[in-house]
Amino acid sequence: MANLRVDKIAAAGVSTENTGSVFFDGTGDYLTLANSTDFNYGSSDFSIEAWVYLPSSAGDSDNHGIASNYITSGNKRSWLFMLSGATPSFIGSSDGTSGNNVTITSSVAVDDDTWTHIAVSRTGTTVDLYVNGVKKAGTTSFHSSIYSNTDNPVEIGGYNNGTNTFDGYISNLRICKGHAVYKSNFIPPTRELEVHEGPDDDRTVLLACYDGENIFADKTGRHIIAANGDRLSSPTPTVTDSPIGITTNYPPVTRNVDPTDGPTFQGGVGFVSQNWLTLPKGTTTERFPDFGAVDASSARGVFGGGSQPFSTKLNLIEYITISTTGAAQDFGDLTVARSSISGCSSNVRGVFAGGVSPSNDNTIDYVTISSTGDATDFGDMTIASYSGSGASNSTRGVFALGQAPSYSNIIDFITISTGGNGLKFGDLSQLRDQMGSCASSTRGLFAGGLITPSPVTLTNIIDYVNISSTGNAVNFGDLLQGGADGIRRCGGLSNATRGLFAGGESTPTGQKDIVSYITIATLGDAQDFGDLSDGASQSDNGASSSVRGVFHLTSPANTTLHLFTINTLGDSTDFGDMTSASTLAGMSNGHGGLG
Repeated sequence: MANLRVDKIAAAGVSTENTGSVFFDGTGDYLTLANSTDFNYGSSDFSIEAWVYLPSSAGDSDNHGIASNYITSGNKRSWLFMLSGATPSFIGSSDGTSGNNVTITSSVAVDDDTWTHIAVSRTGTTVDLYVNGVKKAGTTSFHSSIYSNTDNPVEIGGYNNGTNTFDGYISNLRICKGHAVYKSNFIPPTRELEVHEGPDDDRTVLLACYDGENIFADKTGRHIIAANGDRLSSPTPTVTDSPIGITTNYPPVTRNVDPTDGPTFQGGVGFVSQNWLTLPKGTTTERFPDFGAVDASSARGVFGGGSQPFSTKLNLIEYITISTTGAAQDFGDLTVARSSISGCSSNVRGVFAGGVSPSNDNTIDYVTISSTGDATDFGDMTIASYSGSGASNSTRGVFALGQAPSYSNIIDFITISTGGNGLKFGDLSQLRDQMGSCASSTRGLFAGGLITPSPVTLTNIIDYVNISSTGNAVNFGDLLQGGADGIRRCGGLSNATRGLFAGGESTPTGQKDIVSYITIATLGDAQDFGDLSDGASQSDNGASSSVRGVFHLTSPANTTLHLFTINTLGDSTDFGDMTSASTLAGMSNGHGGLG
């Protein structure tokens, strides 16, 4: 699995500390980033370099991918930087086939249990391979353009869809396009690498694996890095992730630090004495961020979309003031009338995504929550889908797409304050739709859902993702309602610490009146909170402030709004009614993802 290491602590008065690295366990774990023209080198100059550490336990007969865009299936070979056994090697193909590969292999292998700097650079038709700054192989006759594989992601720590993964540590992986960093022998860098920028070429297009606290960091800011394999808790480790924590295995590369900052403790720091102490990670600001949720007295819930009857799609948007009670009021119209849509929000914007209109739709539109008016076009999801669910913090929304067009596990994300199309975030643990969802400022949770329609098969699993990163969802626990039979159409809402899930439909026992809760920062099964006061019902995702949560229920009249005090166990009370009997997407400018 790919894990991070914690950097050496810098004491006051020390001006440098060792740079970070990422650990790969060689068993199918690797990092990926979306393909782009940054990695389509063509006939231009380029350089790829990294510090690598190959443990003696790693197989010297194995191939260890360092960075690549190289897929053998369908002849999608572009370029590959790797250790062939323990020997640095670069492969480039002019047409995607193995028959037109150019392979450059070092005349020496890297030593086991030793940090080694390796680099490959192309200048014109010359491609050279360097080990610790000394040229160990090269060719002067590579006249071809490198084949552009635009169908597959770029891999770090592996190649061929993770078939050949790295076993050891990678640090300071830098890729430059249009620029050859090294053209002759050189002294390996002793300082953490920096981004090369130039007016006439792309220069540094990726600089990764340098941050010991964030394996997804890219110093260029150009790419989003995701984890693949069994490192599914990215970036939050679980008890099964190992090794996590302080290690002395860092490269001989330093970075500048501010000598006036004093000691910086990151991760768990233990003290052996008659007592013990573990210091919290991060600064106070990082641990208690102000995400700017609207005050509980003025937080507004917004509900949109639906159908009445099912064949007639609605473009309505309605709103409530969560601290009061009463009937919902008209807000405006969606850009496209549709049902079964997903929603998420910041403290300013509410975003609606996907739906049926009458076929699968990929529309994303938004409103300004504190005002009223019609929605504005935002962009498109990666796939037209419906019956998904959304979660968000103050900056990013994540959507589990639902049916797209069949049952899907795809998760997309957007940056709420901008406009633009959705991007791939990762995958849920199961193919499903009709989930409940909620969020804290760091985590988004997706609960329950329909797996197959015939026979009806449901799940009670709760998944979570870390909203600010990308990667696949991780199991959180199980819902209370539905039990082993599973549950669907179970609405969700939250404040900053607690998530509530209300009602739902199970099989063969029908609809539920159970309301359950989870503590978002932990892991575990949901616990009993109370009951829906009007009886069993399916529920849409609700709207919440830091104090209250309001669910829209589909029974008995499909217009009912039910109120809970989130931190107090108990049954729901009546809030008021929606103007239309329909299934809706809910959101607010005061929910738990905003602090």
